[in-house]
Amino acid sequence: MMISERTVWPYAYRRGNSPLVVSMPHVGTFIPHSIGRGLSDCAVRRPDTDWHLPRLYDFLGDIDATVIAGTYSRYVVDLNRPPDGSNLYPGQDTPRLCPIDTFRSEPLYRDGEPGDDDIERRMRSVWQPYHRRLRRELDRARTDHGIAILWDAHSITSEVPRLFEGRLPDLNFGTSGGDSCDASLTAALTVAAARHPAYSSVVDGRFKGGFITRAYGDPAGGVHAVQLEMAERNYMDEESPYTFRGDLAARIRPVLRDLLVAALAWAAPLSTSRRAAR
Repeated sequence: MMISERTVWPYAYRRGNSPLVVSMPHVGTFIPHSIGRGLSDCAVRRPDTDWHLPRLYDFLGDIDATVIAGTYSRYVVDLNRPPDGSNLYPGQDTPRLCPIDTFRSEPLYRDGEPGDDDIERRMRSVWQPYHRRLRRELDRARTDHGIAILWDAHSITSEVPRLFEGRLPDLNFGTSGGDSCDASLTAALTVAAARHPAYSSVVDGRFKGGFITRAYGDPAGGVHAVQLEMAERNYMDEESPYTFRGDLAARIRPVLRDLLVAALAWAAPLSTSRRAAR
């Protein structure tokens, strides 16, 4: 069963042939009318979207990465939350699997939050297809190369008091406390980030990785997952209408490319040795 009268595929997809799989779960903006008619006015602007990331990462084809990008707004269902709705940061206030308010604590629904049946339909129609594709592509990359790198790409407003204190660093790497990728990959990314001192960075600070990083990262099994939560101020206006800033993007885009090229360079000898072992 689809969740609305209009059919929109749950994700956009580009197949690449390198070990790199890039996930963009929060770039979607589509909200079916059957859901949107119950939302409050604050949802119209979709303020918590990871705006413009496909445009910012426009070089991914050049490095032969596989890309999976969500098409539905996170207000329909959050692709980076556990299917059981559990809190990834116990003791901290975080959005739900099907959010009921914005990052600024503005109520999303005029007449009550979605019920269990609504959540189940959204899971079946949007969440599950995205994750089936993600799993399939990671398995394919690992089969082809002996190793897979999952890069979970995000961005967020620089200051969100509900989620963290103060101003967020520019580049926030999440590795689930070191569990989702090999320490040597983290070290390679840290070295690459240090080549760009104009941008501050931190590993496993406020953002340690969401469900995707934690669920799919399996270093012992050959899948190395890293989340990058980037402050939006580096490439766009953080207030509505959330305008893409080409001048800023031109500075940060080479940094992102350098990070991903460093990750692929790190994987190259491992890929060669594992394929030779087979």
